[in-house]
Amino acid sequence: MPDAAPLWATVILPVALVSVAVVTAGFDAVLSAAAVRGRPGSPREVGTWAAAPLREAFRLLAQQPRRTIAADVALGRIGVVLVPVAAVLAGAVLPLGFRPVSDPAVGIVWFNAMEALAWAAVWLTGWGPNSALSLIGGYRFLAQGLAYELPHMFAITTAALGAGSLRVGEVVAAQDGLWFAVWMPVAFLVYLLSAMAMSFWGPFGHPLGRDTAGGAAMELSGVDRLVLLGGRWLLMVVTAAVSVPLFLGGGNGPLLPPWAWTLLKTALVLAALVAGRRLLPTLRMERYTEFAWLVLVPATLLQALVVAVVVLNR
Repeated sequence: MPDAAPLWATVILPVALVSVAVVTAGFDAVLSAAAVRGRPGSPREVGTWAAAPLREAFRLLAQQPRRTIAADVALGRIGVVLVPVAAVLAGAVLPLGFRPVSDPAVGIVWFNAMEALAWAAVWLTGWGPNSALSLIGGYRFLAQGLAYELPHMFAITTAALGAGSLRVGEVVAAQDGLWFAVWMPVAFLVYLLSAMAMSFWGPFGHPLGRDTAGGAAMELSGVDRLVLLGGRWLLMVVTAAVSVPLFLGGGNGPLLPPWAWTLLKTALVLAALVAGRRLLPTLRMERYTEFAWLVLVPATLLQALVVAVVVLNR
């Protein structure tokens, strides 16, 4: 069992996740600006584009809150706050190199449970303002969860099956010779899809869709909106980071120290997720649900069966 990280790591973890989320949002802003305005003419222009998310955050901090008639302010605010809280709690099992902040015996179950908490959080956010379009956004996330959660659960269970443990640290140790992504490609790809769905990102952005004027975030303004949108970035960072110990060997790698390999692999997965927003088509939710239940669930079950046979014959 790997050594646990020192106690101060519990304080550093949220700061580190927020920092990575800000950098990722800046990277996405640069890509968006380049798509509209063409290639940047100077590094200063790149920096201006990259700082756009920070400028928006400061604008929201100064914005006056907006209230709807008969809104359940407390319920909606609980939902908003729970989104980043669920992301940070899910990240508690992340190892930086080989030293996790916390490595419980059921670490993979803990991560999955915090995802379920995010379901409730987004639904409460949509319910609280007493607005039809906001409520539609909240229910869309629940419907999206019904589509992606089963294949996602089978994907992370397959990684646990390959390691013979639900402890994240032991899953990393089991990949010392060969990454799980190499011989569990279906589970890895399904995990990446569900990572985007969990953070309602790109083709899975229906809960905040433009056709519903922003969906669950429609009636949010000021700090509430900032916390919800920041929580979405945190969810994406955490799900990307968890793919590293589950499928990409954690801190295993030549030359560089384990923590550097962890950061490098997380950055590459995040870049893939950011690019996925621009490369993958957006499907109507009922079509993705059909695809998930008829294709992804059988595919992940078959992948789990192959892994079980390999494990039994070791």
